[in-house]
Amino acid sequence: MDERIVSNHELGEDGFELSIRPSSLDEYIGQSDVKENIRVFIKAALMRNTNLDHVLLYGPPGLGKTTLAHIIANELGSNIKTASGPTIEKSGDLAAILSTLEPNDVLFIDEIHRIPRYIEEILYSAMEDFKLDIIIGGEGQSRNIKIDLPPFTLVGATTRAGDLSSPLRDRFGIICKLEFYTTEELTSIVKRSAKVLETSIDDAAAFEVASRSRKTPRIANRILKRVCDFALVKGNGHIDIDIVNESLDRLKIDKSGLDSTDIEYLMSIINKFNGGPVGIESIASSIGEESTTIEDVIEPYLLQEGFVKRTNRGRVITQKTYEYFKINNQTTLFDFY
Repeated sequence: MDERIVSNHELGEDGFELSIRPSSLDEYIGQSDVKENIRVFIKAALMRNTNLDHVLLYGPPGLGKTTLAHIIANELGSNIKTASGPTIEKSGDLAAILSTLEPNDVLFIDEIHRIPRYIEEILYSAMEDFKLDIIIGGEGQSRNIKIDLPPFTLVGATTRAGDLSSPLRDRFGIICKLEFYTTEELTSIVKRSAKVLETSIDDAAAFEVASRSRKTPRIANRILKRVCDFALVKGNGHIDIDIVNESLDRLKIDKSGLDSTDIEYLMSIINKFNGGPVGIESIASSIGEESTTIEDVIEPYLLQEGFVKRTNRGRVITQKTYEYFKINNQTTLFDFY
């Protein structure tokens, strides 16, 4: 699943990802309201000579939360240390991270909603009072350790803000929701990335890549990288509209950014469950995916674009989907293919 070109989940940073990452708010394209608010908060913190309030960034994957965390550190002139929620399993894991912080450092925790609840409780005093308060040792020999921490800024990123406990969420002074990008914004991102890669691209080609990128910068850049490969092998390295269309047709990414996994999901609901309503677990079983993968990876864009909707009784295919594939409620999967 993670190998899909249009997957919005991170596949692990490589030189390509790092080379195209903007390093300042001025270079960062899109999320205008969030960007300008953060600019003000950073400037105020610098003028007061204090640490920036803790920041929570939430929204669908691939919209630039990690990039924004690094930019915040750059704009503050601070170092950034990174961690991931699933890797913080014990109090000692968190203590090891916090104990390395220096004054005004930025600590970025991705997937912060996946930190165990008992680890969250250690974060409370660290965020509020800059104190590390943990219990070490086994039963009967445990003792309480308190360590003063330097002022720091925690930047937490999550795709599921609703999964955060209220006490943790309330300790973030700055909460920002990242929205899907417009095609125009993505076109600018594609042009900037192509320039960084020293690749020439036509305006029409950049717009076509953007329009098939599911309103997500990560996907736009991933598609651009694959199109660059086709342009290099099939042409002279220049990206025009013909190269883009040929590349994306061969990658089976259609005009709306849907790929074979999206179509399998939609057709499963239509043909196996009469268009819904159907529960997420039933869909997961029918297409061989985890329900969390469907909710986090497949559904966000399909819901945003109105191909499917959630109801109290389950997922339901919309009229837009029937019209998009030129099928009706009686058409079978066999008829479609």
